Amino acid sequence: MRVLLTGSSGWLGRFLAPQLRSVGHAVTGLDVAPGPETQVVGSVADAELVARVFGAHGIEAVIHAGALHKPDIARYPAQHFIDVNVTGTLNLLEAAARARHDRFVFTSTTSLMISQAIRDETADHAVWLDEESGPLAPRNIYGVTKRAAEDLCRLFHLEHGLACLSLRTARFFPEEDDTHRDLSGENLKANEFLHRRLTVEDAARAHVIALERAPQIGSETFVLSAPSPFARGDAQALKEDAAGVITRLFPYAPGLYARRGWHLPARIGRVYDASRAERVLGFRCETDFSRVLDALRTGAPLPFAHDADYVSPQVRAEARPMR
Repeated sequence: MRVLLTGSSGWLGRFLAPQLRSVGHAVTGLDVAPGPETQVVGSVADAELVARVFGAHGIEAVIHAGALHKPDIARYPAQHFIDVNVTGTLNLLEAAARARHDRFVFTSTTSLMISQAIRDETADHAVWLDEESGPLAPRNIYGVTKRAAEDLCRLFHLEHGLACLSLRTARFFPEEDDTHRDLSGENLKANEFLHRRLTVEDAARAHVIALERAPQIGSETFVLSAPSPFARGDAQALKEDAAGVITRLFPYAPGLYARRGWHLPARIGRVYDASRAERVLGFRCETDFSRVLDALRTGAPLPFAHDADYVSPQVRAEARPMR
């Protein structure tokens, strides 16, 4: 198929475009920043540009991975989030409906599931989060606009029969966390594979599978995260003594962590349940916490990316001096 991939210069796009080509798709990349996987530089908020791209490249399906993200809140006003994340999604959906497409894959986020209470971990147990969790009360403009975009996808399925799958991805960014500084980047990322992280390679593979399966599934939302080793019955213990639960499941973990100067989490406040993606979409992450421990035991490279100096292509492009 001739696939339009938005966000093609971003962290996900640079991994997703080659995976799409490897299974036979022709990929047209659209991004506000130039990059090796981007053929068209521009914004999805520009409806005329979107229409031209559809016509010029004979687009047959869309993977909409482009968006403003949570770190962008410090750089852009709320209106810009609405223009890009909501109006941009609407522009793509309308173009897909006009072209009578049969599939549309939307990159969403688990962030829209996190209310302020969940963020502050006010519960006395780890909160289990899956596709049925709610009521949803996103805590920032990023989450609000991604939830609105999901609703647009659902609406276009109902009104136009367009198969729309929304993939709520957990964390896969390579840079340092912008809110947690108590652990080193690699240590924090390793811990998150227990309950709220996946690799960018797994995220890309999920999108390829979603593109293939969308017409058979219709309209669905999936949480994407590495499979958690925890059971719902562990919820209270995870909040009180997460390290103890982890040690029970992985007795060798404390020793492996100690050798590296790392720390297991003292408590875990939320767990993403990705079991529906495995049951319905047929997708399961290849990298999980046990793979991280295997790497620590054998001395192999860690099975995830960490780059403390990573800067998004959009920020780099905006920082370039005008000529």
